[in-house]
Amino acid sequence: MAGLTPETPWPTEITLHQASRRLDVAFSDGQQYQFPIEYLRVYSPSAEVRGHGPGQETLQTGKRHVSIKEIIPVGSYAIQICFSDGHDTGIFSWDYLKDLGVNQEEYWATYLNRMEANGASREPH
Repeated sequence: MAGLTPETPWPTEITLHQASRRLDVAFSDGQQYQFPIEYLRVYSPSAEVRGHGPGQETLQTGKRHVSIKEIIPVGSYAIQICFSDGHDTGIFSWDYLKDLGVNQEEYWATYLNRMEANGASREPH
């Protein structure tokens, strides 16, 4: 990620839909994204998920039914999402959320392929 610049779109609306386990984010550039909470959880920007460098990622399994307990603003550049499984260390910057939206189809397919290759399940143990 290049980081935040004056040109970085920022969220104009963030709406949590608990029943459908979805977070909707509308950006200042007019783009809107519907994020399944499971997707946000498995692509959390935390070191626990992403590691500290390429190849250190940890495959997140059993997250199909995870929900969001709380969303905490972080300055004017990000949100911290507290998930129902206790994970709460990822800081979702505006540019990272935008990237997750733009590349959602590709990232989700990659995740599902990794799950299949590892014989893992999206269902909780």
